[in-house]
Amino acid sequence: MAPVLALVLALSLLTGCAQSVDPIERLGRKAAQRVGSRGPSGAGKPVYRRWGLAAPLPPAPKPPARPPAARTAGPGLPPAVRRVRTTDKVVFLTYDDGAERDPRFVDLVRELRLPVSTFLTDRVVGPGYGDFARLQSVGASVQNHTLDHQALRGLPYAGQRAEICGQQEKLRSRFGLRPRLLRPPYGTYDPMTLRAAADCGLSAVVLWRVSMESDELIFGEGGNRLRPGDIVSVASGEWAAPTLRERTVRLLREIQRRGLTVGRLEDYL
Repeated sequence: MAPVLALVLALSLLTGCAQSVDPIERLGRKAAQRVGSRGPSGAGKPVYRRWGLAAPLPPAPKPPARPPAARTAGPGLPPAVRRVRTTDKVVFLTYDDGAERDPRFVDLVRELRLPVSTFLTDRVVGPGYGDFARLQSVGASVQNHTLDHQALRGLPYAGQRAEICGQQEKLRSRFGLRPRLLRPPYGTYDPMTLRAAADCGLSAVVLWRVSMESDELIFGEGGNRLRPGDIVSVASGEWAAPTLRERTVRLLREIQRRGLTVGRLEDYL
């Protein structure tokens, strides 16, 4: 009996059956955790340093159970919001159009777990919806920026509704969702925009108080520095350099300098 048992054990070792195939068991739990915190290679700098940040971004606070009510233009109409009324030390990063497809931007969003919001225009995105499906899969939200990027203000109701509802249907067919937020092209709108947005199922019209053009921050009313609740519009697709990733990293450094972090806009609207 003993010789048979010895033969079985020897065969197991030769075929590898006696070795665990669980990578966490092989590496040890601490080693596996280091792999997760330092990226796929498991070596080198921490993730935040590899992206050019001096410190990790603090996690956003738990969102309010009931978001603060924003002022509307009338019953049944969505609010037009330039900044969120909150004391949470968060700002909100938004990206328009879908013109620029910086492949490393997806890595940045994934590795830093940035809750960014993308407002897509069908005419600009064209055949590139797959790029934004990847971005959505790592945590970005997809929202409405109209079909053709026409300025909505001054268009008749039927035209505005076609632009807004048409893009709702495009995004539903592409992503299986109906967005809740609209950014009107160029930030211009009128009462017909609010009515059409409501009729298309949107709950807020999102503008911005701060924009990032190239690598410069431009501020609207309320002071020349980032404040809690600011909505930041990061321009894309207009310059060869700096890239969208580089502009975002510069913005993140300023956010950290002001003692803020990045929140998820949809949690507050």
